[in-house]
Amino acid sequence: MKIVIAGAGIGGLTAALSLHAAGFSDVTVLEAARHIQQLGVGINLPPHAVRELDELGLHEGVAAFGIPTAELAYIDSAGRLINAEARGLEAGYRWPQYSVHRGKLQDLLLDAVRSRLGPQAVIAGQRVQEVHYDTERATVRTVGHDGATSTCEADVLIGADGIRSAVRGALYGQQAPLATNGWTMFRGTAEGQPFRGGRAMVIVGDEHLRCVVYPIGPGMLNWLIVRPTGPEGAGELGNWNRPVAPETVAGYVSHWDFDWLDIPALVRRSPAAYEYPMADIDPLPRWTFGPVTLLGDAAHAMYPFGSNGASQAIIDARVLAYQLATQPDRDAALAAYEQLRRETVGAVQLANRSMAGDVMKRVSTLARASDHASAAAELERVEQSYRKLAGFDVAALNERPSWSVARDPGMAVPPR
Repeated sequence: MKIVIAGAGIGGLTAALSLHAAGFSDVTVLEAARHIQQLGVGINLPPHAVRELDELGLHEGVAAFGIPTAELAYIDSAGRLINAEARGLEAGYRWPQYSVHRGKLQDLLLDAVRSRLGPQAVIAGQRVQEVHYDTERATVRTVGHDGATSTCEADVLIGADGIRSAVRGALYGQQAPLATNGWTMFRGTAEGQPFRGGRAMVIVGDEHLRCVVYPIGPGMLNWLIVRPTGPEGAGELGNWNRPVAPETVAGYVSHWDFDWLDIPALVRRSPAAYEYPMADIDPLPRWTFGPVTLLGDAAHAMYPFGSNGASQAIIDARVLAYQLATQPDRDAALAAYEQLRRETVGAVQLANRSMAGDVMKRVSTLARASDHASAAAELERVEQSYRKLAGFDVAALNERPSWSVARDPGMAVPPR
């Protein structure tokens, strides 16, 4: 079976590794960028994502550069603690939670793909231009950076090419409209001193302005700020790479200078900062068309709340590979993959919209009334519900059978 993956992001590369682990050798990843690289910003890998990377033999690599998160703390706009909850091993999971440098994670995945599948498995500088398919095969036409076109065929085409997916656009006849909640996100990294023990993620603010800060390496902090989009407008939806002056962003949070964390100074120290409007897509009614299916942001781009965008892409990849290896035929496998994932992840998309709005409003209203006990209880209630929805309830994750596949299809490897 020849499998082509469009997109060498976290989801696409994890799909390649998962397929290889499940016994598929003819796998090619096509990447639009000439040079595969990511912004030097942070990403969180909750235990349900770390489990899958562990079962792909990558845990040691992640642990070499990641910070094992022990705590998530919510802080109100006055700097007072609302609630602090344990994360990762401290919360009873069998796998840690890590905060990592996104670029380092992608490099780890890319190196593993090239090592296991061969250097020819990833072809950069090939942007998907057209997709055609029938009941048997998909044909992909790509264009290189020099304008030259090429064509390849696949028994399975996986569209893992991001929020503005060309594969999704081909399947639906047009790009799915991107939705925004009227907020803009700013991101960057800077050197900084540890806080709250050095392994904590903090969320500071309310429904009007929020800042998330966490370490992604020794002496290196990642920060993320969200605020309503200004009168200049949202800019291009889905463009993650628009630079902005750190000094400008620091002005938005100038009042958050706490004795344990000086947020405006942290932002000013950043060598670079980026802005992009918050954007997602509505849950899709269908992911699979014949031999073509979608994965990751191409299937379910979501607001970055709950640390679940990349994590859900990783899970997509693992479930898809498992189904292709264990179902009686390709069509049954793709149908099973969509049945297991599409509605579940669609619910996560909608929950992330709620986290971005309604939840923070309720919590912040209680905090402003100095009812921190009720605010903490509300956060705990929402977090418990969200963990079940997103697939990382402690007991359920610890006890779930593995999605690893032995070389003999149908024989699942017991979880480690």
